[in-house]
Amino acid sequence: MDDAELQLVITAAAQAGAKQALKDIGLSDQDAYDDVKELRGLLDSWRATKATVGQTIARTITTALLTALAVGIYMGWGE
Repeated sequence: MDDAELQLVITAAAQAGAKQALKDIGLSDQDAYDDVKELRGLLDSWRATKATVGQTIARTITTALLTALAVGIYMGWGE
């Protein structure tokens, strides 16, 4: 078997393995492209949500600390 034949056998085995792997996870039908596209959209939304939640928590903590500081200063001046 020469290199060209070996490459053909390897390519055929890789393609068969890839098709079987996609079939095993349920992505072998006509809707597979749409399913993957939808999953990517969900992942993008999840990442954006995580970033927004993190920013909101940081802003809330910062606002609470600044408010406590302002109340403390106001109470100190009232004496």
